[in-house]
Amino acid sequence: MHFSSRVDGSRPNAISMAEARCRRDGVALTKLNDSNPTRHGLAPALVPGVYEANPRGPLAARRALAEFLAAGGIDRPVEEARAVDPERLYLLSSTSEAYSWLMKLLCDPGDAVLAPKPGYPLIESIARLENVETIEYSLMFDGSWFFDLSRIEEILDSDEGARIRAMVLINPNNPTGSYVKPEERRRLVAMCREHDVAIIADEVFFGYALEPFDGNARLAGESGVLTFALDGFSKMLAAPHAKVGWIEVSGPGSDVAEAQARLDVIADDFLPMSDIIAERIPDLLAAAAGQTARVRERTRGNLARLHELLDADPLGVTSVLRAEGGWNVLLRFPSSIDESELVLSLIRDHRATAQPGFFFDMTSNGYLAVSLLPEPDVFEAGIRAVLSTIGEMLGE
Repeated sequence: MHFSSRVDGSRPNAISMAEARCRRDGVALTKLNDSNPTRHGLAPALVPGVYEANPRGPLAARRALAEFLAAGGIDRPVEEARAVDPERLYLLSSTSEAYSWLMKLLCDPGDAVLAPKPGYPLIESIARLENVETIEYSLMFDGSWFFDLSRIEEILDSDEGARIRAMVLINPNNPTGSYVKPEERRRLVAMCREHDVAIIADEVFFGYALEPFDGNARLAGESGVLTFALDGFSKMLAAPHAKVGWIEVSGPGSDVAEAQARLDVIADDFLPMSDIIAERIPDLLAAAAGQTARVRERTRGNLARLHELLDADPLGVTSVLRAEGGWNVLLRFPSSIDESELVLSLIRDHRATAQPGFFFDMTSNGYLAVSLLPEPDVFEAGIRAVLSTIGEMLGE
């Protein structure tokens, strides 16, 4: 597996190695270089305790998270319990920060990552900030979404493929709502392993199943290729202001060991998560299942109402693409209507707005991304406004 030359992976110096041997052997050293004020009685009363300075995040919080994930987390009905090692977890403020760290880990400037199209534009933006390029791979729709696996293989086999260091898999994807199917996973893992490409699996929406197929599973814990699974409280708790995210590292042992040695350098340079936040993680994890169920009830209820409204629409020209998971859906309407003009009309005439498909690199005109989160009456009023505007723009 290729790792970035930006991260210093050199052997520790003699002093660091001697100190490590003392720690291992239980020998206490008087640290004349200790600049941690919390170990010298100087912590403020508002922030008591001793700063652990563990780059992966406070161990107690990682243990609580590992126990939560090992027990099935919020996916207990769908996912069997599995072993989760707290030493393979990294706590950080968000999955956006996780993307940044992993691009530093895997990519030199000018290297590339594979990213889905349609897809959320955040990945491309973060990659640009890291001097990394994105190469698009396509999700195709034929009643449900699927990977263009043959095209992905062509890209990896091409000269351009030599620069690809990671493949981003959004499971389920935003805005398509499509999970990675078991056979797709098998082939993608095999392709990435063959080409020494790591997988970055963004699974923040995994717990929000809408109309899924059987057999979908998290990529977290994947052993066939170096895999970094991302998740966090922003979606799990429907709390974007709860800035807690994590990376779970898995894969072949030698790749995991090398990746973690280098990821520790990055994590240490950017400093571990605040203890003030980390000590709340166990309580937040305890609330996760109930909160996710609450949000899931809202999204499924609004999706059911959306189907009813579309079925009752006398024009019958608007449909919703099958969404297997997440909390956004794509509406399809006649491509003779310009997406931008539709949204501008919603703003002007109905004081409502939505995201046009081109925000997500949809390959053709005629799509609108809408959220399933609003209160039911607000959601219904918004959908009725969309249908009314489409009728007006068609001259009906």
